[in-house]
Amino acid sequence: QVQLVESGGGLVQAGGSLRLSCAASGRTFSRYAMGWFRHAPGKEREFVAAISWSGGSTYYADSVKGRFTISRDNAKITLYLQMNSQKPEDTAVYYCAAKRDSLVLVPSTRDEYDYWGQGTQVTVSS
Repeated sequence: QVQLVESGGGLVQAGGSLRLSCAASGRTFSRYAMGWFRHAPGKEREFVAAISWSGGSTYYADSVKGRFTISRDNAKITLYLQMNSQKPEDTAVYYCAAKRDSLVLVPSTRDEYDYWGQGTQVTVSS
């Protein structure tokens, strides 16, 4: 089992940047595919980005492609999401998620993930 704790959220102006972190517990972090999702008011929780256990494969939602970068440091057992050129529509609670021993390199649906963090709020002002 793994526990996930997000940090780095906050208020940013449109066009600005934030970097989210997701600290994981446990010694088997490198066996987990990881993902970021977000949940805006009145909307379904949606996929943002995913990264394979090794970090060698990544996958992004079209809405963030070219602006956001997912990465991981297995030595520090931490997942990151660098968010650049932010837009007001990026406002949401951001969650990290983990899938152990995934047969899919970069899972992109909610149901594929086993563990979730508590979320961190990101607000982008116009």
